[in-house]
Parts: sequence; C-alpha cells; structure tokens
Amino acid sequence: MEAKVHIKVKQGNLTNTKTQAIILAICEDEKTFSELVSSVDQKTGGLLGDIMKSGDFKARPSQVSVIYTRGLLPANRIALVGLGRKSELNLEKIRNAFAKVMQHLRDLNIKDAAIAIDWNPMPDQKEKIIAAVAEGATLGLYQYTPYKTVGRDEIHEMRLLEIVAEPKDYSVLLDEIKKTKIITDAVYFARNLISAPANEMTPSIMAAHAEKIAKRKNVSCRLLDKGKLKALGMNALLGVASGSNQPPKFIILEYTGGKKGVAPIALVGKGLTFDSGGISIKPAEKMDEMKTDMSGGAAVMAVVMAAADLKLPINIVGLVPATENMSGGSALKPGDILKSYSGKTIEVLNTDAEGRLILADALSYASKYKPAVIIDIATLTGACIVALGEDVIGMLGTDDQLKKEINQAAQITGELVWELPLWESYSELIKSDIADYKNSSGRSGGAITAAAFLSKFVGNCPWVHLDIAGPAWTKKDKAYIPKGASGVTVRLLVEYLQQYLKK
Repeated sequence: MEAKVHIKVKQGNLTNTKTQAIILAICEDEKTFSELVSSVDQKTGGLLGDIMKSGDFKARPSQVSVIYTRGLLPANRIALVGLGRKSELNLEKIRNAFAKVMQHLRDLNIKDAAIAIDWNPMPDQKEKIIAAVAEGATLGLYQYTPYKTVGRDEIHEMRLLEIVAEPKDYSVLLDEIKKTKIITDAVYFARNLISAPANEMTPSIMAAHAEKIAKRKNVSCRLLDKGKLKALGMNALLGVASGSNQPPKFIILEYTGGKKGVAPIALVGKGLTFDSGGISIKPAEKMDEMKTDMSGGAAVMAVVMAAADLKLPINIVGLVPATENMSGGSALKPGDILKSYSGKTIEVLNTDAEGRLILADALSYASKYKPAVIIDIATLTGACIVALGEDVIGMLGTDDQLKKEINQAAQITGELVWELPLWESYSELIKSDIADYKNSSGRSGGAITAAAFLSKFVGNCPWVHLDIAGPAWTKKDKAYIPKGASGVTVRLLVEYLQQYLKK
C-alpha cells in the first residue's frame, strides 16, 4: 500500500517556498488573475499570462499544465490546474481538480509540492474548501500495492504537500487539515480492507481489525462466535455461514463519546468477506470481485474509528455480521427455512440473496439498543446498479427526516444518494406461502423488495438502508477514486454524524 501523503500547514509566502512544484488553481472565466496568481505571474515575468493567452491552458475542469520556472522562483515547477467556470464551481470540482494535479505530479515522480488556497471563488466556505482540497489531494493518490513485487521501483509516491498560509488563516487551516486527515485515514482503512484478497480478509481477520479500533479511547469491541450466535438464535447469519470452513464473527463496536444513557446511532454493515452465491452459485466471471461484499462492514468500522479520532460527542454502535457464503456440503439450500434472531421465519429461495439474511439478524439485534436511528450499509443488489448505475447509492427507509439529513450530507461530500420508493405494496412480494417471509421475490424491483425484506426486522426505529452495490467498487479510475475500492459512505456518514450533532 502506498504511503499516504503528509499534508503540512506552515506560515509563509508561496512565491518564496522551496519545493519541487507549486500548485495554482485557476477558474476558466476569470478575466483577471487573483492576487495570489498575479504575484506568481509577476515573479516569473508573465509566464502565466503567456500560457493563458496562448490557449495552451484554458483552466477547464481538472485540466493540468506544468511550467518550469528556470530559477525565477525557489520552486522548480508551477502546476496549473483548472477549476472550470467560477459560477459553476463546487466542492466536488475542487476535489477532482486537486486529485488530478497531485496524480500528475506523482506520475512525474515529484515527491513534494506546495499550495496556497485562494478563497476568492468561494469566500464563504473556507472550511469546506480546505477539506475538499485535502480530500482530493489525499484520496486521489491511493494505490493498493502490497502484493506488487515485479516493478516495485516504478511505483511513485508523493510524500509531502505543504499548505502555505497567511497568519490570519493559519489556525483554521491547521484545524481543518487535522480533521480531514482523520476522515481520509478512515477512507484509506476501508479501502484497504475491501481491496484485500478474501484469503487474507476472512471474518476472523476482519474481527481482528475491529479489535485494533477498540484500542482507542471510549471504544469497545465484542465478538460473538458461532457458539454465542447459536445461543442467541441468529440462525439467519449461521445459515449463510454454514457452507464455509471460516467461522462467522458478529462484530460489535461501541463508541461512547456522548453522555451516558443517550440513545446511540446504530450503524449496521454487511460483512460478506466472500460471496460465491452458495448453492445458487454465481457465474465464474468477475466472481473475484465478491471479496468486496464486505464493503458496508468496512465502512461501518471506518466510521466508528473516525468518530473516535474526531472525539465526536455522540454514542455509536457499529454492528458487522461477518461471514463467507460458500457451497460446502453443509451449505444452505434453496427451500430451507430459517428462524431468525427476531423469531420471524424466512424461506430461502435463493442462497445468493444472502446479504439480507445476515442483515436481518443484525438489524434485529440493533433494535435492542433502542437507538435514535438505524442506518445499514450494504452491497446488497445488482438490481440497484441496473436502476441507478454504478455511481449512485440507492436509499430507502422509513423516516423522511433521516433520509433528508443523509441527502444533505451527500450533497456536501459528493457521495450522492437517490431515494427509491418503499411502498407497502412491495411487502406483498416477499410474503412466503410456508414461512413469514421469503428472501427473494425475483428480478422485478429487486433493490426495493430487498429493502422491504430488511424493513421487517427493524422494529419502530427510524431506519435508512443504503445500497452501495454500484459505487463500492469502481471499474475505472475516477478523479479521487482510483480503480478498485472506493470506501464509499465513510465520508458521507461522518458528515451526517457531524450535522446530527448540530441539531
């Protein structure tokens, strides 16, 4: 895994900073340079003005151009990055731009760079701009390389990004960078867990990572093994686990940063460390990607970690039912009936609809905490990808206010959600002839009927289900999400928690 770039805040002047490259962000439709850009232009004899007049650099969104200073500045290079039109600028474009320019510099084998943040385009959003710059710069550099041995010396790393601040901005920059580092560290943590091969991210190994999180102040971890799960009657989870030689683990992380007795936020994450489909086996093509079926669980663990490191004054319980879904001799069979932790019975029609089975037990267990809200995160259905594509999180739930708050957090973080309906009529489709419910109702409305199934195990608590089947694993490089594990919902849920505390 690539070493994460270190972001350092210092007081000074960008034009006097000795570094391999200084980074300047420019809007496409600005008629005159900002004070910051003008100062660099003057010290370089009009180099920036010349490149803009030539049309070689138009400052289009995420466009990058590198100029060599030839001794006119202590910095060896100037890296220009476009922000697009000022009137259309938003936080996501800032993230994208700084991801692209940092990737470009890294690919040139540049080890350090410096920036000064120009507040002019969005003067009323200083904290959010700082976070967006740091998120883009950091997350865009992620690479998963622990198993690369051939050509390892060709893997380039950025080591340092200095943010040069005026004295009046120093404290706000320093504070926001510290917060953002905690959040991006959590995203890295989730991406690393998701990227790991299934033979090295078993339920037991995932549980060991949870125990490490619990070394933090106000965090505790309990692990329920097969025997305890059987005693509790978590037969839906045990049913999915029955075909695997890897023992299941029910991970319980509790963070008590808030006042004693205050209802916690319950986060439930699907932890399928590998999903073969079981007896209803998946096609061989791309089955390797099923190591990512624990993305929801990884996100929950990462959010608890971030909340603890941020010292948020809130109580959280994170629940991750972790198991494999395999087709061994004792595996769950189509037609089997399971009695869940809630006491409700489930007819298993498709063993590849396993995520909702383990979540059923976990959601019922979450309700015993009498939480303020329950949010579950799961790579649950291919149907959600069919409905919304690969970039959007499907959102369904029972509480309009909770859905509104999550959507507001989504707008800030760029991890976008779209609500799907959860009308009562969908519940008719999951009724079983011989049990209480069936775990599959066929292809029609698959993402919705899966959520309808989950809703039967939540109780009366406000609840939202986030289906991340699309954005959890990207097939191609995006600006600050390199191909592979995205760590989606980590930033979204941390933002939600921060906004929740402001109510």
